[in-house]
Amino acid sequence: MKLGFVSAILDSYTFEEMIDFASQHGFECVEVACWPKGKAERRYAGVSHIDVAQLDDEKAAYIKNYCAKKKVEISSLAYYPNTMDPDLEKRAVYVEHLHNLIDASAKLGVNMVTTFVGRDPKKTVSENMELVKEVWPSIVKHAEEKKVKIAIENCPMLFTEDEWPGGQNIMTTPANWRRVFEIIDSDYFGINYDPSHFVWQQIDYIKPIYEFRNKIFHVHYKDIKVYADKLADVGVMATPLQYMSPKLPGLGDVNWGKYVSALTDIGYNGYTCIEVEDKAFEGEEERIQKSLILSRKYLEQYVI
Repeated sequence: MKLGFVSAILDSYTFEEMIDFASQHGFECVEVACWPKGKAERRYAGVSHIDVAQLDDEKAAYIKNYCAKKKVEISSLAYYPNTMDPDLEKRAVYVEHLHNLIDASAKLGVNMVTTFVGRDPKKTVSENMELVKEVWPSIVKHAEEKKVKIAIENCPMLFTEDEWPGGQNIMTTPANWRRVFEIIDSDYFGINYDPSHFVWQQIDYIKPIYEFRNKIFHVHYKDIKVYADKLADVGVMATPLQYMSPKLPGLGDVNWGKYVSALTDIGYNGYTCIEVEDKAFEGEEERIQKSLILSRKYLEQYVI
């Protein structure tokens, strides 16, 4: 396994500065944020370390050469919108950019895109499965033609009141994974596995690793701390940030030894990326850098 990080946390860095940081601090890979140029609509979104809409052959060659020189690999091109947004104009923009990412990933020789499936938050699970049938076959067909794998993160995108009650991503549980994989049966469509989202949903985050071993294309390292006293006060029907918070690996409730052990059991030898969303390490650049360095030091006891 190769250890890296999601580049969105270094939102003020240029592509070169971000790769330089990874190289200087012993990271082997980065999941590169590739949002469209423009204003972010939410926290950690809107970061664009590679502008895929302007990626010609010359720029692609430059990026590949720069990464090779710094000995840092790109694990994936990352873009996490709601591709099944009920607003059809927004949906069309998101899907078009996702197609751009697929083309760019192939051109760069990365051959991986990490994203969400999306969800209409006001529709039922079954209704959203019908939306999957409508939206996703053409995207996956494009990925198959370009030989680019799509890895869907299991984040519910259900943290604030505007995302209530259904969230903005349907692929959030093993049960939903099975249903979606029945609809989209492709070797190029799989999972970007993040254990933290299962913790606060009270789902076993180890068992699915074995069942979906052939569908795990990419891995995240993010921890979650559930505050029992807050949960007892607001209950599971509250928006999750009322009783939990994202933390650096080792500072929350994930048992990282068991998690990495399960990954080694299934023979996973792909990319594993730290995703920092810990508010205790926001603000100053020094604290942001420290969040990645501390996470790497902690995880090196499992991943070297």
